[in-house]
Amino acid sequence: MRSSSFIPSRDQQDPSVQWDIGALYADDAAWESAMDSCRSLPDRINEFRGTLGASPEGLLRYLLFSEQLDVTLNSLLSYPSLRRDEDTADPVRQARDGRAKNFAVSILSALSFEGPELAAIPEDTLESFYKKCPELERFRRYITLARLNREHTLPASEERLLASMGNVFRAGADIFGALTNADLKFPDASDSSGSAHPVTLGSFRALLSSPDRTLREGAFRSLYGVYGGLSNCFAAMLNAEVQKNVSAARVRGYDSALQAALLPSEIPESVYHNLLTAVNAGLDKLHRYMSLRKAALGLPELHMYDLYTPMVPDAPRDIPFEDARSMVLEAAGVLGEDYVRAMSSAFEERWIDIYENRGKRSGAYSRGCRVHPFILMNYTGGLDSVFTLAHELGHAMHSYFSTKTQSTLDSHYVLFVAEVASTCGEALLMYSLLKRTTDKLRRAALINHFLEQFRTTLYRQTMFAEFELACHRLVESGETLTAKRLCGIYMDLNRLYYGPDVVLDEGIAMEWARVHHFYRNFYVYQYATGFSAAMALSRRIMSGGEDAVADYLGFLSGGASADPVTLLRSAGVDMSTPRPVSDALDLFGSLLDEMESLLASIKK
Repeated sequence: MRSSSFIPSRDQQDPSVQWDIGALYADDAAWESAMDSCRSLPDRINEFRGTLGASPEGLLRYLLFSEQLDVTLNSLLSYPSLRRDEDTADPVRQARDGRAKNFAVSILSALSFEGPELAAIPEDTLESFYKKCPELERFRRYITLARLNREHTLPASEERLLASMGNVFRAGADIFGALTNADLKFPDASDSSGSAHPVTLGSFRALLSSPDRTLREGAFRSLYGVYGGLSNCFAAMLNAEVQKNVSAARVRGYDSALQAALLPSEIPESVYHNLLTAVNAGLDKLHRYMSLRKAALGLPELHMYDLYTPMVPDAPRDIPFEDARSMVLEAAGVLGEDYVRAMSSAFEERWIDIYENRGKRSGAYSRGCRVHPFILMNYTGGLDSVFTLAHELGHAMHSYFSTKTQSTLDSHYVLFVAEVASTCGEALLMYSLLKRTTDKLRRAALINHFLEQFRTTLYRQTMFAEFELACHRLVESGETLTAKRLCGIYMDLNRLYYGPDVVLDEGIAMEWARVHHFYRNFYVYQYATGFSAAMALSRRIMSGGEDAVADYLGFLSGGASADPVTLLRSAGVDMSTPRPVSDALDLFGSLLDEMESLLASIKK
């Protein structure tokens, strides 16, 4: 295991623990050469302008060109982004990624005619195209999606103008990323013996999980003290982001920013509101969990910095990455040999960048690429890190099977289903560990972790979704999001969600400032809906045999071949109803029952 007190530079790491992005380009020079060869792409795209509705043959030529363009851009844009995330403070990498993003804007600007021209083709004309040119059939779903929101599609000249403003619209997210990943520095936190521990965005969660309460409190105050000192700066960034979303929705004639975010992905707004309603109805269970946590830790007061430390002392905290690998592969065994073989490739072919280094992007993600997915982690050795590995591998397998099965333009699944496979991977790992754990203390530690997944994903992400909706509604009513207003909304939500047994430390009012997903326009609710769907699917897999596994693998392979609600329904879960959320909350309640029983038994 690596020492948590030393964070190396990237060149001090063994390359074997870093991802190998040579599958994209051999080196920076190879990428530069590819970039140069693509300079003419905007001009080539413009040659198709005004032709899409002229003939079926012309439409087919454009769509075949679009397929190849998608493949080219996937690698061209992924490489500099991955390289930047290896060291976000490196100005050369920043500049390279910036050039790639600028190029992407020029491509989007050139492609801006596609939506209006596809939307303008009369329905009977389009059907005649399919009959005259049967090869167009494999693009039917793509064309249908492009025409789905045709009443919100602007004239070509206006679409081109909006596309050309991509860098401006992305400014809030870019500034947020640069500030949080490269510029923010936090004071060290001292433990109860006076030893100093570095506080970074990568180490913060591990520090909050420490059994040393002095260290937990110190890390909490260190991080949120810095964020609090920049409250007006973060408020201005988030206000700009929300103002952008609201303005874009109005320009396109949507009723709200929420509708603008959900409708293009074929998600009914009722799904969002069902989530908030169902979770609010189940807040009594979260309050009960907070009461149990307070009693289990033996604390006179339960503070916000006490929410991540295990309730029982036996949770593994020093798990080598090699052991984590074995654990997730064993859990994946219920999905069959092909699935396990594909997942093994992630380790054997170095798809994963494992440990933190100085300047590396915080957190974790999986990026789907045509060659294969890539996974960024900041592995710390705690049980949380093992589950993060299972989570990101779930994403990666979704991308892998979708890319392998679907045509290029149908392989890009929407965000609503993106969190299902990742969370299902975590659930299967949990069931695997519980199945072979009979020791009461160890079992309690695992259930503690499972309860935390419910708290941090189903409850906390829904709280984020409420916060995001409140922010957009305020801006839609003509108000500005100031730091005071944002902190007030966020503190009220924490009070509602966590209940009377939790002391709301002042710093938690600034937590909204470090949630990067608020710069992805109604993204966070999908963690909660995805979690609920994953609970239903994982339980079906564990009890449903080969049919359940086949249905799940069909879902992973579905890409964008059907709308997301239909894809999930075919796998056995109906997200058009609140039932999956309610069922997940019922499972949370049953886990609470077992945890209470285990803790009472252990005390005896």
